[in-house]
Amino acid sequence: MSIARLWFVRVLRVIILGSLLWEAFRKDRGWHLVAGVGLVVAVAFLGRAFFRVSFGHRLWPSLALMALLLASALPAELGEWRVLALVLWCGSAVSALERLPLVAGVPCVFVAMTGFVAYNDDSWIVTSLTVVGLVLAGFTLRLDAEARGSTQRLLAQERAARAAEAESAALAERARIAREIHDVLAHSLSAQLVHLEAARLLIEKDATKQQILDRVVAARSMAREGLAETRQALSALRGEMTPVEDFLRELVTTDRASVTVTGEQRALPAEASQAVRRVAQEALTNVRKHAPGAKVQVCLAYGEGEVRLDVRDSGGPAGELAASGAGYGLLGMRERAELLGGSLHAGPGEEGFVVTLRVPG
Repeated sequence: MSIARLWFVRVLRVIILGSLLWEAFRKDRGWHLVAGVGLVVAVAFLGRAFFRVSFGHRLWPSLALMALLLASALPAELGEWRVLALVLWCGSAVSALERLPLVAGVPCVFVAMTGFVAYNDDSWIVTSLTVVGLVLAGFTLRLDAEARGSTQRLLAQERAARAAEAESAALAERARIAREIHDVLAHSLSAQLVHLEAARLLIEKDATKQQILDRVVAARSMAREGLAETRQALSALRGEMTPVEDFLRELVTTDRASVTVTGEQRALPAEASQAVRRVAQEALTNVRKHAPGAKVQVCLAYGEGEVRLDVRDSGGPAGELAASGAGYGLLGMRERAELLGGSLHAGPGEEGFVVTLRVPG
């Protein structure tokens, strides 16, 4: 209920109660005055209780209070408190039709209007018009209450839907961040493992200290790059990222690789951009492990509604580190692509190995 409507109802109740008390004080004296004031107070208490109980949709207590209000109209008529009786007959009829179910409200309206007609001194035309007007007023208030109730239920459902949507978005964001961090760490740790495994093999072959140190330093460098990539992934999720083309060119600086970009370049969605970056990193790491020294061609093609990444190597003898790693990198990349509505294919090509990623963008 709005503040204006709430204050209007309160003021109306105060006016009605004041009018009833004024009638009792103006006409009555002695015990008759005390009885009139007591009846007015009792009716006010019953009316307030009825409104509170009916608002909570408690049927039987509401019917009991309505019966007491209707019963109070009879002593009001007999005690010649006509205004109070009129308020009880008419007010009970309107309130019953507004706040009670029709099955219970219609009998209460019938009883109230029967009492009103029986004790009313107006002509039958005026009385009939009054009864019809009261019924229409009660039904109109009922429709208004039902409309306000429906509006409140819709607002509650909308708030619940918004809360569920916000919670779902938060969970999706957490899952996205977790996936990014997982992919970054998986790539970084895999690259470190390559260098550490190489260092182990060099130790077993009694290599020079400098050769072993170079591998350890490279592993340390990959650890630092992993931390930097983690920060970059978080920045990318916030929309702060370098263009994919620049990232690919920086990525291949330490490899015998070339980058080709075709199509009309454009900004990609954050998840599509991250997928391209992670697949390129994973593919180059696999080249270092399985075909060290092979030439690599990285091609990024912008198409209509999608972007395609091809990473091809020239092949060569398997490296000593081919058996290292668990082999889950490309599997994770394929799952990432499918979540975006794309695809990832990896397999032998004409010369070496080919990894092809397609994602919407």
